[in-house]
Amino acid sequence: MKQVVQNYKSGELTVLDVPVPGCKPGGVLVRTAYSLISTGTELMKVSEAGMSMLGKARSRPDQVAKVVQSVATNGVPATYRKVMGKLDSYTPLGYSLCGVVEQVGAGIDDVKVGDVVACAGNEHALHAELNWVPKNLYTPVPDGLAPRHAAFGTVGSIALQGVRQGEPQLGEVALVIGLGLIGQLVVQLLVASGVRVVGVDPDPARCELAERLGADACGDPGSAAVEASVAELTGGHGVDQVYLAAGGGSNQPVELAARMSRDRGRVVDIGKCRLDLPWNAYYEKELDVRFSRSYGPGRYDPEYELAGRDYPIGYVRWTERRNLACFLDLLARGRVDVEPLVSHVADFDDAVETYQSLKDGALKAVAVLFRYPGQAEAAGTEAAAPVVAVPSVEVKRSPVRPAGTPVRLAFVGAGNYATSMLLPHLAGREGVELSTVVTTTALSAANARRKFGFARATTDLDAVLDDPSVDAVFVVTRHSSHAELTQRALLAGKAVFVEKPLALTEDELAGVLAAVEKSGNDRLQVGFNRRFSPLLQEARKRFGARTGPASLRYLVNAGRLEHGSWYLRQDSEGSRFAGEGGHFIDTASWLLGADPVSVYALTTPGNEDLQVVLRYPDGSTATISYVTTGASGFPKETLDLVADGRVLKLDDFVRASVYGPERWVSSRLPKARDKGQNAELAAFVKAVRTGGPMPVPLESLVATTAATLAVRTGLASGVPVTLAGAR
Repeated sequence: MKQVVQNYKSGELTVLDVPVPGCKPGGVLVRTAYSLISTGTELMKVSEAGMSMLGKARSRPDQVAKVVQSVATNGVPATYRKVMGKLDSYTPLGYSLCGVVEQVGAGIDDVKVGDVVACAGNEHALHAELNWVPKNLYTPVPDGLAPRHAAFGTVGSIALQGVRQGEPQLGEVALVIGLGLIGQLVVQLLVASGVRVVGVDPDPARCELAERLGADACGDPGSAAVEASVAELTGGHGVDQVYLAAGGGSNQPVELAARMSRDRGRVVDIGKCRLDLPWNAYYEKELDVRFSRSYGPGRYDPEYELAGRDYPIGYVRWTERRNLACFLDLLARGRVDVEPLVSHVADFDDAVETYQSLKDGALKAVAVLFRYPGQAEAAGTEAAAPVVAVPSVEVKRSPVRPAGTPVRLAFVGAGNYATSMLLPHLAGREGVELSTVVTTTALSAANARRKFGFARATTDLDAVLDDPSVDAVFVVTRHSSHAELTQRALLAGKAVFVEKPLALTEDELAGVLAAVEKSGNDRLQVGFNRRFSPLLQEARKRFGARTGPASLRYLVNAGRLEHGSWYLRQDSEGSRFAGEGGHFIDTASWLLGADPVSVYALTTPGNEDLQVVLRYPDGSTATISYVTTGASGFPKETLDLVADGRVLKLDDFVRASVYGPERWVSSRLPKARDKGQNAELAAFVKAVRTGGPMPVPLESLVATTAATLAVRTGLASGVPVTLAGAR
């Protein structure tokens, strides 16, 4: 299928061929009929992409701060790879469309194949021929409403949420500053609410359009006519509400808002304009400044948008989805008219030229629609239900590879970790061929194929598992899918590299072992990379063999998660420690040369800080302090190992030292913070090529996973948990 994308590093815009997204549970696959260009938000992104690196940094100081923090935590090389990987990737455009349901995922019962729906979301309602859209980001289109008008649903919801924040009442007067696409819709919604409206915009054509759509008067921001109209309509008191729907770097809109407002008026920010509030003006009138968050309640909440958990209507009357449905209803009943806003309808194949014309100013438009071939006319007609074949799984072993042939690898998942920490070490490696990348989102597969040289990109996992030329499968997806995908790959006879965790529950772990037993295939590696770190390897060698029990202390300064991180979805993705703790348990067990026999876990009340104490067969202990409340500037991982009159100290994979009869200190100027990914991948590829043993024994992988899972049991019981069968 085709999709409009942009490279944020180079500014390149293109229509790219990408794999069709899979239809996941909890959503629908929609074939687009019309999608709407947001001439404000999208053109801002397009303009930013054309800036120099310095210009990009100046425009996004929030991202610069994240880069600085990443340098402190991960070092310059890893941060550079990560940042360049993000910049030099295709990113999608679009967030408002109308289309026809082509496939219905499990758990969806409110629409069927052939229904016409309006869709929202900058990750799900893209300028693409097909989109997978979760339940709370689509709504059925009312009968009789034209699909080209329904494509305005998302931007209409943004305007509607802004009006709701202003709490307009019959007979009030409002000022709308900025008469672009959002501003024109705000004007109509206010008029439909019984509010008299004055509009402000420097473009006379937009002012004239707003007056045709119901505004009492419109004019230039500095014109005396605007002030006179406000004075006449309000008896000299000032407007009840001001809606800031303007963009740009000028502070004029907020200053004008203060001047035109009545005492204790309401100022609502909908756009992205400068907000240096003149303190005296806002204080003396005691103005109420409010912000409108996009489409409404639910926006940026992954539990609402992705997991499909609705907010009870008794507590949240107007959610994101209910706003979308309400706006479509207003369109269907003629209370809002978007046809006068449509300046241009372009064929989807002409998307690049259309964006360029908008950017250059050759096309002056309020709203521009993309029309998709063969779909605009068909929207609303019933489509044939797709036939999905469910293949059977044949247990087989990987064939013996002829000498000299490359190891062919397939990746399932191509997110940040895969593209910044794994694939850079595999792309171009001698004796390795990147065969296929499989993702559920088409664009991420296309990006990985372009950047790392995969031969194929697809959303069809079965095709990869059935391909006899694929030697090994990398599972680099979200945690909840690791165990199932690992089982399927093992049963297909592939060697498997799965990022941690191997499993989130005891049942999942048992399922993986059952797949090993059934297939006779134990070619499995979990991404416990720290034991492969060259610095830690050297420190362990310098420490030497020990004769007595050891005491190990491992402080993990994990920090707090950003809002919206999928790690917060503990009901589906497991706890943070379940997902990450295996790293630290594996490192401790490797340093101590054994697997733990018991686990004792405690948590600090009121936060996620954990103390995990592991006991080993020879009496050695390892204490892992996993904390989220530490200072962000402190190193993430520090470790001390004490035994036989010696101490090994590791400082965040930057420096290491050993104290004893002879003291050893690593270089003060390390080349990079190397946590072992490159050496780990080299060992895995060698094992696949030669048929030799996996880099870490299966028994150790299982023991580490069982110990990680035992932390949850220990927290619930409050007593140490014995690991039965541990070596």
